[in-house]
Amino acid sequence: MARCLLVIDIQNDYFPGGALPLWQAEETEARLVAAIGAARRSGDRVILVRHVTPAGSGFLAEGSEGAEIRPAIREAAGDAPVVTKRNADAFQDTGLLDHLAGTRELLVAGMMTQNCIIFSAMSEDARPFRVRVIADLCAAPTEMVHRIALTSLGSKLTLTEAGEVWAEEAAGA
Repeated sequence: MARCLLVIDIQNDYFPGGALPLWQAEETEARLVAAIGAARRSGDRVILVRHVTPAGSGFLAEGSEGAEIRPAIREAAGDAPVVTKRNADAFQDTGLLDHLAGTRELLVAGMMTQNCIIFSAMSEDARPFRVRVIADLCAAPTEMVHRIALTSLGSKLTLTEAGEVWAEEAAGA
């Protein structure tokens, strides 16, 4: 089964010193770096997504340091494509679907569990795929917001943990 790990918005503004540091951003980033490595070893595709707002607008402003994808993520992802979005839904007004040709399963991870993760995972454009949100590879402004968002998502989609995804691969699932 062709799988793709969609890594959403691991950008500087969500980390300490940025405009909106999230709960456990650095821990989530470290887990994502490991997961990207596991995905690549398993033959899964990786796509990075970055959110930008108009230049000069402050938070995630196009061309700003805050809008840049974290260096560790870029390094782990190698030559993975980067899709730039301007809306919470990573599919809306982007070329993401073009990069997903041949994909059957979409593994969703990244920043703003309650916003960009929910909107992307539940997008109308995600319906052709088996979508799983990797809960331990997501972050939100607070732990409570993260957990509430996951509870809501879990009523509609499959939630999993990174260790389960790539353990399945190792076991031949």
